[in-house]
Amino acid sequence: LAALPLDDADPLAPVRAHLVPLDPDRADRPPALAATLAAVRQRGRVPDQVMMLLCGAALALGQDADAGELAASLAAEHRDRGGAGRLPTVLFFVAESEVFTGRHLDALGTATEALGLARDTGQRQWVSQFGSVLAYLDAAKGEEASCRRNAEEGLAGATAGAVSPGAPWAHWSLGLLDLGLGRAEAALARFERLTREPMRHHICAMRSVPDLVESAVRVGAPERAAEPLARFERWAGSVRQPWADALVLRCRGLLAADDRAEASYAAALELHDPDRRALEYARTALLYGEWLRRAQRKAEARGPLNDALEVFDRLGMRPWGERARAELTATGARDGGSRPADGAAGLTPQELQIARLAAQGLSNRAIAAQLFLSHRTVGYHLYKAYPKLGVASRGELKDCADRLGL
Repeated sequence: LAALPLDDADPLAPVRAHLVPLDPDRADRPPALAATLAAVRQRGRVPDQVMMLLCGAALALGQDADAGELAASLAAEHRDRGGAGRLPTVLFFVAESEVFTGRHLDALGTATEALGLARDTGQRQWVSQFGSVLAYLDAAKGEEASCRRNAEEGLAGATAGAVSPGAPWAHWSLGLLDLGLGRAEAALARFERLTREPMRHHICAMRSVPDLVESAVRVGAPERAAEPLARFERWAGSVRQPWADALVLRCRGLLAADDRAEASYAAALELHDPDRRALEYARTALLYGEWLRRAQRKAEARGPLNDALEVFDRLGMRPWGERARAELTATGARDGGSRPADGAAGLTPQELQIARLAAQGLSNRAIAAQLFLSHRTVGYHLYKAYPKLGVASRGELKDCADRLGL
């Protein structure tokens, strides 16, 4: 992009400026996505390809929530135009944003819908991509069989000399599965594959580095994390996002001598946003709680461990919840057992998506038009969702959605 001869009126010019801060030799703070978007739109009608490039640029800069909002607005435009064929491309940015911000239930609905659309429209590359995203969500929950099945779909379609489109997400997913189930050596091998060509420049290669660091520490080989972490630190320094700085501190806490680890963990928890990125907060809280318990500061460990357990249980992340619960038991806390998941956890992805739209006041026909379904299919899914949520009407559904944060 930097080599293209663009004049100031070209809609790509602001996008190029948006990406300049990724140059590791620059110290400028990246421009906000909203400012770049405004500059792009001042140039008149903007092609979809430019808007999607901007979504990808925002994700590369760690502006995950903003990228997701832009992609969601583009998806709404495609729905209004009946553009089912282009939706998988846009929905991939939505799903990535949802995964990166820990909104796993939302990501499940997005990826499931998009996978169906990709299959229906014969877009094999997106079948591969969304299969791998679903594998990641399975991995987080410790659902090994479905994770491996979806990852296989993501790895399918590779050609001679090239990996499949979904390969980076598939390898991250399988590594996360192994890490969650206590197979750190296998996890580390997966994550290290992402650090090598041809995948080392993929977004998953960067975002999986904190998992690689944890795996390396768990197998007693912290030196295997040195180069990837240095690369992640350079990236975090260029994007200047508090959540990325928090992950750097978490990694430093893992690698630090005992007398210096606590300061890194505490600083990381200060930077984490437990509301907008609850999962990363919980992962750091778990590691800090484990460190406190090993330091025989058992009473102090219970706070962060309980915080972590609440998030893991809410997201249905069974292996991580079991790990937090075991640590709590080791502190002498009384184990309250598995906390009941909220009603939304029992919904299928399509039921969740339809219930959310119905709670916003959309009619069955409006929902059907948006999701490219028949209104009878919408009614059937609502009929199945109501008892799972413990409601009997749309009025109750709205109250339930507000309570559960649907």
